[in-house]
Amino acid sequence: MSTSTVMDSKVKDSLDHIRAAAQDLHGAMTDAASKRGDAIKTDLEAVSQKAKAVATSVKGSLGSQSEATKKHLGDALTHLEAAQKHAAEGLTSNGKALEASVKQVLTDARASVQKVSEAVAAKRTAKSNQNSK
Repeated sequence: MSTSTVMDSKVKDSLDHIRAAAQDLHGAMTDAASKRGDAIKTDLEAVSQKAKAVATSVKGSLGSQSEATKKHLGDALTHLEAAQKHAAEGLTSNGKALEASVKQVLTDARASVQKVSEAVAAKRTAKSNQNSK
């Protein structure tokens, strides 16, 4: 197996791992959104940590990506950082402000999953184009 093939396999595995983690984050936030009061605050803290972990994975994988893939991952990173920010705001909020934070975290999590999926698609397209030459 060539070095290029091994590297492509690692990058593919990395992006798939990031996508699965982002999907897990979205699922956790969806579950948290159904709760009320203090119960949701515990979940917001966990969601914030998951968002941070996924953001760290995205940052670690940026260097080995094509420009199109990097753009989508950069957008995903922006949404993940926003999710962390809104989760932190939710931890100190109550009532309508808490509900607004939860909704925003859910929106950010959903957007990050979409952008990571677009990065995976861009990577596959680039690989397909490379293999057809």
